[in-house]
Amino acid sequence: MSFLVLAIDTATPAVTAGVVRVDSPTQVLAQRVTVDARAHAEELTPNVVAALADAQVTFDDLEAVVVGCGPGPFTGLRVGMASAAAFGHALGVPVHGVCSLDAIGIETTGEVLVVTDARRREVYWARYRDGVRVDGPAVNAPADVPGAADVLAGPPRYPTPAGLVRAVADWSAEPAPLVPLYLRRPDAKPSVAIR
Repeated sequence: MSFLVLAIDTATPAVTAGVVRVDSPTQVLAQRVTVDARAHAEELTPNVVAALADAQVTFDDLEAVVVGCGPGPFTGLRVGMASAAAFGHALGVPVHGVCSLDAIGIETTGEVLVVTDARRREVYWARYRDGVRVDGPAVNAPADVPGAADVLAGPPRYPTPAGLVRAVADWSAEPAPLVPLYLRRPDAKPSVAIR
């Protein structure tokens, strides 16, 4: 079984798009990543188009889409998920949602803490043992997550197209509906209606 997948993630400051051939072994044909926490909407589609061009394939060659569903900030996360859903609908292909932290954790060995910036002096985190999530995802202050300060001191890690593809448990299964992992209430508050 060999097929082409479009992989998208916008749950972190990285705006990630890649084309992956799912096979034995799985092969990343192309990827485009722009690290800019405020440019998800502007950069995602150009990154998708560029990754397709780099892989020398077209939209019609794609047989599935995988998207990181967070946890992540509301706006960035919605850009990736809405785009993935639109691509899937337009192409008539399944869209698989995965935890963005899993896309990082699945590429690790041993006991690992995966941490991403949740803003507001908090982090999104999950713990992994040999690539399998054993705790989380959750959002907390770094001081409340043992080991988070050490992870934050190192270089940032973002979901990769290969990790997103590996995080899909079963490609032959009907994908579940896309549900964002926000893990906290939005910043915006509903306004009071004036009568």
